[in-house]
Amino acid sequence: MGAVAAHGEDGKVSQQEADHQLKELDAGALFVLKSKGSWLHCGYHLTTSIVAPPLLSLPFAFTFLGWAAGVAFLVIGALVTFYSYNLLSLVLEHHAQKGNRQLRFRDMANQILGPKWGKYFVGPIQFMVCYGAVVACTLLGGQCMKTVYLMSKPEGPMKLYEFIIIFGCLMLILAQIPSFHSLRNINLVSLVLTLAYSACATGGSIHIGTSSKEPKDYSLKGDTQDRLFGIFNAIAIIATTYGNGIIPEIQATVAPPVKGKMFKGLCICYTVLSLTFFSVAISGYWAFGNNSEPLVISNFLADGQTLVPKWFVLMVNIFTILQLSAVAVVYLQPTNEVLENTFSDPKRKEFSARNVIPRAVSRSMSVIIATTIAAMLPFFGDINALIGAFGFIPLDFVLPVVFFNLTFKPSKRSIVFWLNVTIAVVFSAVGVIAAVAAVRQIGLDAKTYRLFANV
Repeated sequence: MGAVAAHGEDGKVSQQEADHQLKELDAGALFVLKSKGSWLHCGYHLTTSIVAPPLLSLPFAFTFLGWAAGVAFLVIGALVTFYSYNLLSLVLEHHAQKGNRQLRFRDMANQILGPKWGKYFVGPIQFMVCYGAVVACTLLGGQCMKTVYLMSKPEGPMKLYEFIIIFGCLMLILAQIPSFHSLRNINLVSLVLTLAYSACATGGSIHIGTSSKEPKDYSLKGDTQDRLFGIFNAIAIIATTYGNGIIPEIQATVAPPVKGKMFKGLCICYTVLSLTFFSVAISGYWAFGNNSEPLVISNFLADGQTLVPKWFVLMVNIFTILQLSAVAVVYLQPTNEVLENTFSDPKRKEFSARNVIPRAVSRSMSVIIATTIAAMLPFFGDINALIGAFGFIPLDFVLPVVFFNLTFKPSKRSIVFWLNVTIAVVFSAVGVIAAVAAVRQIGLDAKTYRLFANV
């Protein structure tokens, strides 16, 4: 079962009710989505899942948009996602207070839209987005490791896929952490690492920008068609950067009563987000203009020479690698939940041999497959833009407002109703156009694709 009775009349759960609930849960909910966390833990999980190394690509997104549109879309992304995540949280709280707590995104879709929506639309899209994020983190982790290696051995023989495999071995260990709630301390460290490498990226950009004597160019490149598709590519990048896709699973880790806890967690997350997204985006684009790389820290190297001290580049990459491992293991949780539900027995103890052996084998296979995909397809960034357009935009921008309107049925004369309808329509259209732009980019880059390429 995906939903559990959550509250008595006073909003609290008695021990007898809690024991009854545990007996009703399936293995995925019982062992992976344990409801034991506080609002602080919720804030750590949210920050790790949203404020991640893809924020280092924001200056690159600005190269397609320019100053005014870049800042505008960054602000719109922050406002819309904070609003939509709160709406999603309110819908979850509403069902919990009615005694039918939803623990997974697909459970919400089943309850609100009907079983086919959860099984054939929301469930597959969420899996694609989350597993795609794991692959992307593994690839990026390998690329950061290669950067560190080439700083010490510029002509070194090791290839990119070897570093991806090394990062995959780290993930093999972290994937065995039993539950989402068990990641709370790792995600606190992840929050600190985010602040650290964002401060380094901002400081490095300002240092290079002030010391460089070359004029900065903020003009938009390409003809009208290239600029138009570039705008939607940039929107897909920003949407992916703000994307989450696992709000219900994060709220599922909160101990009842859940009311108000998600809002506090989101406030922590968006405080960190405001400090990092805007500082990195503005300082990076100011320093490098339309020469900003897909990862701004790549601009710290030019013609084989570092524009900042080598130890600084090394430190930024190490911070990034460590946080990527935390982000990857967070996005493994929906996969772990499905695997646990498939192979574990909820009637046996969590750490019995009957459950530990299939858990270790299935999670290891999941990481091995993700690592293999990352090593084979080092151009996965293009594919991930398509996943962002097809996945993050529906899950994080469209479905929350739809769920709210269907659950609370606000008056059609109210501002809330029409604001939600506007968000759903506009971002559905943006998602379709961004997907087309991503497919076009894949077509343009296809001639450079090669399996196990050492890029």
